[in-house]
This record gives sequence, structure tokens and C-alpha cells, in this order.
Amino acid sequence: MRTITIDQGMRFIGEEVEIKGWLYNKRSSGKILFLEFRDGTGVIQGVLTQADDPDLFETADRLPRETSLIVSGTLRAEPRAPGGCELGITGIGVIQKPTEPFPIELKEHTPNFLLDHRHLWIRTGRQVPILRVRDAVFRAVRDFFHKHGFVATEAPILTGTSVEGTTTLFPVDYFGEQAYLSQSGQLYLEATAMALGKVYWIGPAFRAEKSKTRKHLTEFWMAEAEMAFYEHADNLRLQEELVNYVVNAVVAERARELKQLKRDVDKLLEEVELPFPRISYAEAIRILQEAGEEIEYGDDFGAPHETALGEHFGKPVFIERFPAKMKPFYMKRPADDPSVVLAADLIGPEGYGELIGGSQRVDTLEELERQLAEYNLPKEPYEWYLDLRRYGAVPHAGFGLGMARTIAWICGVPHIRETIPFPRQINRLYP
Repeated sequence: MRTITIDQGMRFIGEEVEIKGWLYNKRSSGKILFLEFRDGTGVIQGVLTQADDPDLFETADRLPRETSLIVSGTLRAEPRAPGGCELGITGIGVIQKPTEPFPIELKEHTPNFLLDHRHLWIRTGRQVPILRVRDAVFRAVRDFFHKHGFVATEAPILTGTSVEGTTTLFPVDYFGEQAYLSQSGQLYLEATAMALGKVYWIGPAFRAEKSKTRKHLTEFWMAEAEMAFYEHADNLRLQEELVNYVVNAVVAERARELKQLKRDVDKLLEEVELPFPRISYAEAIRILQEAGEEIEYGDDFGAPHETALGEHFGKPVFIERFPAKMKPFYMKRPADDPSVVLAADLIGPEGYGELIGGSQRVDTLEELERQLAEYNLPKEPYEWYLDLRRYGAVPHAGFGLGMARTIAWICGVPHIRETIPFPRQINRLYP
């Protein structure tokens, strides 16, 4: 007998097969049992009648949800069933039967209850397709960079310096010395790019931001890239090509999961048609003011502003040339207007907010020393970073893509806490 996974079911119609998994749901129609099994690749319906095997029927009828088992039977086409086929059950081998009722019923629960039981919640409903889409997004990002000649590298998690400002750092005692959990791998990737040309990594970042919005986590994953000999325009072009590639690849690979999530795939594909609009920060302020939003030049964008911009364009939009005072010390300023930076945020549609932040980096020692002083940052911790401008400095640029927000947008889910197996928020460190 052939052992298969549930997602392979349609390839073996008419054959007797064996599936290893868990009992997901069960219902009875008199003398017929309908059992749903899951194995991580999908869900399949099994059918068992009392007349066929009274003993097996009685055994199956007593099984609680989430019993781990090996079920065997003959596959037959059934368009109404999940996955398009069902299993005529001939045997059930129980591996472990839960000793208590599974705490998560197939009904509505409060968010806090589900987060308290996240270790079990990830088995149910739409959580499985979301996490399978997450897997596809990570793989698509890696594929894109590999195809474009990037080298995968790493940045340290423990750092001695700030990248995005000192107010959102998580301090750590490092053998009596002050260290921090990394906000970004950017500075280290810049160093690696000077050795390898074009580099990327996908790694965790930590921000001690006391925010409870649907778009914030304290621990999240970023896809970051740094490119030697890239300027601002090159950077934006690469970013939009990456987003377009990832969305198209995930739609092709995870069409079934996106259908389960009721995602409007046609709309999603329309949103990523190239090129993406590009507007200045000043233009964005004007658009928002004309739409009735309360915002002034120099203000940061809040969730309503990002939502309004997304609705205005109906697709991702680059906001460029932010006031320099709003952005970190390492961003290059154009010669024609040093009050702004050669940076852009990519604002996602449908209210998903900033997907990417990137910039051309300062590439001369004089500029970097001046901007460190302007931001009241000490030179000593950044001496190694200044070295990158002392020895063979070149124009270079980079960006960071927030994986959770990108996955939430692709899946069409409202809160990014569902896009990561175990979310960390300001009020949650369990499980």
C-alpha cells in the first residue's frame, strides 16, 4: 500500500493508500461517519459506514479531535469534498488519543484565548494556509536574490550600536557590557557588500516600540539587501521587481491556500503590475491634505495616512525625498536639496502600510562624520562603519522588506500576528 500526503490525493484516484495525520473534525449522519483528516499539506474527508465494518465504525466514532493516526482506504473523486477527492476508509491505526478535549473548537474564540493557545491554534482553520504562504514568500525572496546574483550572508543579532534610533532598542547585558538586540542588519550588510558586491539576508529584527497596532510586532523578520555601485533609482527598480516577483511566484505556488483564505488573487496581481508610482513626501502631504487628512509637512505618516495613500493609488507606491530630520543618519542627501534624503518607503495598498524602507547610503567620510555629529551620535562605536568610507568607498544603496506585512498583504489577513508562528507583542511573551 502506498503512503501519500493529502495534497497528492488527486494523483491516486482509485488506488488504496495510507495517510498519516490527525483527526481534524468529525460528523455523523446516522449510520455514516464523515471524518476529516489533516497532515499539514491539506485536509481530506474520509467516509465510513456502519454496514461496511461495525467494529471499525464504533472505534472511529469514539475518536476525539486531534487523535494522531494512520488511516487507509481507497481514494475516489468527489468535487464537493476538500481537495476534490475523498477516502473510503478501510482501516484506522491510532497512534495517540488525546486524554482531554481539544481546547480550540471549530468556532469563534477571542483573540487572547487563541494567542494563549497559539501552539495549538496553528493547527486549525486558516492558520495552516497562512503559514504555507509564509513558507512560499521566504522561498520566493531567496529565489529572486539568487537569480539576480546576490550572495546570502548574515548579520549579528547582538550589536553594540543603534541603526534605527536609540528609543526602540532592547538592551542586553553582554558579560558586563551594554549590548542590544539588532534593529536591522543593514550596517553589517553594507560591510559585506563591499566584499561581495550584492548581498542579502533574511533575519530577525527587534524593536522596543510600544505599539499595539495590527501592523506591529516586537520581533519580526526582515529581508534586507545592500548593493555596491547602486544609486537611488537602481534601488527602487530592484525593490519593485522583487515585490512583483514574490507575489507572482506565491500566487502560482499557493493558489489553493489563497483560495482557502478567500483572497482576491486577480486584484492582488493587478496591484503588482509594474512600474509602481513614485511621489515625493511633499506630494504625499498634498494628496492627504486634499483628501481631508489632518497632516502637515514634517509629520510622520500614521495608519490612516498610509491607508489613504494606498487607496489613492490602488497599488504599492514609493514615497521619496523625506525631510532629512525624519530619517536615520546614514541616508544620502541629494546635492540639489540637502534638506531631504535619497530614500523611499514603499506603502502597500489595502491599508497594509509600509512594506519596504530603503535609501541610498552616505558614501563619503566627510558626509558621514557630519551627519553623525548632526544626530548627536558618538563616533567611537561607529569607527568600523566609518572605515567603509575610508577604504574604497563607492555609491551604494539598500533596503529592508518586512516579511510579516508582506505576507499579511498577500494573504489578505487583517493582523500580522497571524503571519508568524509565535508572535511577540508588547504584552505577549507566551507561549
